[in-house]
Amino acid sequence: MIGLVLAAGAGRRLRPYTDTLPKALVPVDPAGEGTTTVLDLTLGNFREVGLTDVAVVVGYRKEAVHERRAALEKKYGVKLHLVENDKAEEWNNAYSLWCARDVIKEGVILANGDTVHPVSVEQTLLEARGKGQRIILALDTVKKLADEEMKVVTEPGRGVRRITKLMDPADATGEYIGVTLIEGDAAADLADALKATYERDPQLYYEDGYQEMVDRGLTIDTAAIGDVRWVEIDNHDDLNKAREIACQY
Repeated sequence: MIGLVLAAGAGRRLRPYTDTLPKALVPVDPAGEGTTTVLDLTLGNFREVGLTDVAVVVGYRKEAVHERRAALEKKYGVKLHLVENDKAEEWNNAYSLWCARDVIKEGVILANGDTVHPVSVEQTLLEARGKGQRIILALDTVKKLADEEMKVVTEPGRGVRRITKLMDPADATGEYIGVTLIEGDAAADLADALKATYERDPQLYYEDGYQEMVDRGLTIDTAAIGDVRWVEIDNHDDLNKAREIACQY
């Protein structure tokens, strides 16, 4: 099993940082000097759970990742493999994850390049393996939800039934935090679902690909992460929260 990071997005709401950097390289250290980024934190998490090979999907401002590649490999003791997304500035992340379809065959822990979270999330997913699950989503069942969150409805014995931002928060079991364990034997089904998703609408999310799998009768499971602090960075308010959280990890 290897690590996989989606780091192709532009993150326009985080300008001026993202004028020159992809969202995954926006500084989250308290001083904002760039000593710690989301990618740093994620690579540290992966290394701590024994994942020393990591694929990073790059697109927008990919040269910044290329420039830091050697330093990141040395700092975290990992080998980075960069996967090119040729439509990063045009299409949404269903296509971005599809670009990594060959990587997924090895089995991966996928982390969004804008999610600051503790290593306990990866540990929870790894501990949940071994019961026939093929895809396991990290789910926050504690946080109070609002409209923007990627909400999930689960059913005992059947796993995920719905995953979308477009539902009443009161109906949701919890929020998908942007971290997934994907076993290698799920790669073909996931790739096919992602392809159908972005062909239907290039602006759809990879979570819509998960929904496509569910609609086809395939099972996607979840693991509750407990009461932990994490944040998805969409704007400057989120970035401020990320800086508060990151210094704790």
